[in-house]
Amino acid sequence: MISIGFRRAAIAAAAALLALPAFAQKVDWPTKPVRFIVPFPPGGTTDPMARLVGSRLTPALGQQFIVDNRPGASGSLGAGIAAKATPDGYTFLFVFDTHAVNPTLIPNLPFDTVKDLAPVTLVATAPMAIVTNAAKPYKSFGDVIKAAKAKPDSVTYGSVGSGSLGHLTLTLVQQTGGFKIVHVPYKGGGPMTVDALAGHVDLAIGTVALLTPYVKGGKLRAIAVTGNQRSNALPDAPSLAEQGFPGFSALAWWAIFAPAGTPGPIMDKFHAELVRVFNQPDVRKQMAETLGMDLVVSSPAELQKFLVSEIARWGKVVRENNIRAD
Repeated sequence: MISIGFRRAAIAAAAALLALPAFAQKVDWPTKPVRFIVPFPPGGTTDPMARLVGSRLTPALGQQFIVDNRPGASGSLGAGIAAKATPDGYTFLFVFDTHAVNPTLIPNLPFDTVKDLAPVTLVATAPMAIVTNAAKPYKSFGDVIKAAKAKPDSVTYGSVGSGSLGHLTLTLVQQTGGFKIVHVPYKGGGPMTVDALAGHVDLAIGTVALLTPYVKGGKLRAIAVTGNQRSNALPDAPSLAEQGFPGFSALAWWAIFAPAGTPGPIMDKFHAELVRVFNQPDVRKQMAETLGMDLVVSSPAELQKFLVSEIARWGKVVRENNIRAD
């Protein structure tokens, strides 16, 4: 769980790097185009974040930063390409939270998630939203639990796929609350949202960035968010912690990695440039209001610690519930 204090401390510490005359800013890098591997199709949230960063770094550093979409296998296909790329500072990987689930969910990954990729920064986190069609009777998450206990397996919910963080989160919540709802996996946020809007599933869970526009448009109703506090994007939606699950938090997250062995001076300079980009007011506004993200901009060490903890937390849920990828 990433606290507000952690975010503030991380951003403040990272910003301090800009005031230091460190060797990181003297490295002769980049001298040719840099590739940003995004292991998802265009759209979503990871792709526009990478494009936003690239658009700011290109004029600042004098080289093109090119987004290379390599979708497949919940992001593990693109991650594997990055893990095997030459560690020369010209390939970086933008990941979503599935990055921490895949080591347990997908047997025999052709790379080691922890060892073969070097952490750069945990960019941001965001709660997920649990929504229902505005015509459905559920006004709170308590209404869902009551209906599910009265008639088991009668309430359905959609997620962006088996083993997605939304799926794992509601699996954990069901175990804690002692109720059962039926999972309907989709091949992404688009088709899930279409069915939620049509009322084909009772509930849907996805990032606030994905679902907030439909809530604000009155077509979906947000009955909960999965952070330990309310989301600025959906201030009227109570957290699960407020609705009988004290202390509970499950956050979507975005991070940047490099092939292991990428030279330290390049990593330092890249990190410093990322801090500069994410401290620009218009970028911060776009990240928060358009993409629904809470900026973190951590150190590499903090990202590595966070990754290991997320792998342990969600790996346990995958194993205990015998969850398999689609």
